Amino acid sequence: MTASTTAPKIVKSDAEWREQLTPEQYRILREHGTERAFTGPYWDNFEKGLYRCAACDEPLFVSDTKFDAGCGWPSYFEPVKADAVTEHRDTAFGMVRTEIRCANCGGHLGHVFPDGPKPTGLRYCINGHSMVFEPIG
Repeated sequence: MTASTTAPKIVKSDAEWREQLTPEQYRILREHGTERAFTGPYWDNFEKGLYRCAACDEPLFVSDTKFDAGCGWPSYFEPVKADAVTEHRDTAFGMVRTEIRCANCGGHLGHVFPDGPKPTGLRYCINGHSMVFEPIG
């Protein structure tokens, strides 16, 4: 996994993001926060649908790629399209992880780990507050 150098397409001021997002969405998406395991939305949602970025409405993940990782966060084995998210090296808290951001607005979504199921072997561990869910049929 390599870091992306692609700049977000949507750029807003801090004040604009604060006005648009809930305090919890702002903390996660703009300040790279996280929600506690088993407390955020969607970790236990297995309805058929589409998960979009809560900041810019960009499609991120589909329910067909969601699985129960037992970690307390919504987990997916791949994004809706390869360029929906960008990867960034995260060395916070004395660990080396791969952070995932929305490619459209740069909002922090979560992290990706190499311990997921087939076909990709990846686990995109995403904060529920960084997304909104759109049920399908």
